Amino acid sequence: MNLPNKLTVLRIFLIPVFMVVLLAPLNWGSITTGGTVVPWAQIVGAIIFAVASITDFADGQIARRQHLVTNFGKFADPLADKMLVMTAFIILVSLGKVPAWVAAIIVCRELAVTGLRLIVVENDGEVIAAAMPGKIKTMTQMLSIIFLFLNDVFFAAVNIPIGEILLYICLFFTVYSGIDYFVNSRSVFADSFEK
Repeated sequence: MNLPNKLTVLRIFLIPVFMVVLLAPLNWGSITTGGTVVPWAQIVGAIIFAVASITDFADGQIARRQHLVTNFGKFADPLADKMLVMTAFIILVSLGKVPAWVAAIIVCRELAVTGLRLIVVENDGEVIAAAMPGKIKTMTQMLSIIFLFLNDVFFAAVNIPIGEILLYICLFFTVYSGIDYFVNSRSVFADSFEK
């Protein structure tokens, strides 16, 4: 197993660790900074999520640069990414930090685009590369999740809800990039509308 695939597997193993840290009924205490209270569980969860997000960026870069792209990587890398992000959003909903409707839109888009990618690979044998709106979506998703877990502690002094702002930017690009994927891949469904 090459390094990019090892990083992908590491990311998958970090998901249950992330869940246990945030959901286990343990009282680790909290810290208060600038009047903002942040439970230690959320701080550790944000760190785990950040490390997992870095592995998501790193495995793709290494695989392309060193020509280590494998079928396992094509399958497992986007799956690990979606599992991590969906888990984080479900936990944030349970903590009351993200509206359920926002998480539902994000989860539905991720599932729809993943299904579309599978159909395109089956028909054309090529993986749809992420376009710029999709990359912006991913970056704002990951940053919003981190800031929401940290209760925007870095921006508490100026009272800017950066996590919430990034969440709605992410929501916009989630919808926009999802529509973009389907519009650009509409030929896959052409035979479904033929008489």
